[in-house]
Amino acid sequence: MVGEDLDARARAYWRANIRTVLGCLAVWFLVSYGAGILLVDVLNQVNIAGFPLGFWFAQQGSIVAFLFLIIFYAWRMNRIDREHDVHE
Repeated sequence: MVGEDLDARARAYWRANIRTVLGCLAVWFLVSYGAGILLVDVLNQVNIAGFPLGFWFAQQGSIVAFLFLIIFYAWRMNRIDREHDVHE
């Protein structure tokens, strides 16, 4: 009984972990590949400080989004760890 309960809790923890990782990867893909490559022509019609928005996403936006995703991942994993009682 105790082993089965532990297995169920471990599966729930990793399911939450994998869901978070896949969500972060999807956002990173949309920002870096979608906005920086696929939608570049549409985004280039808008200028920010004299630079086309598509260029900005390809050069800066994907890096900024990646940094925000790192911060979000750390925050979210801390919450998941506390929810599943595996925090430090």
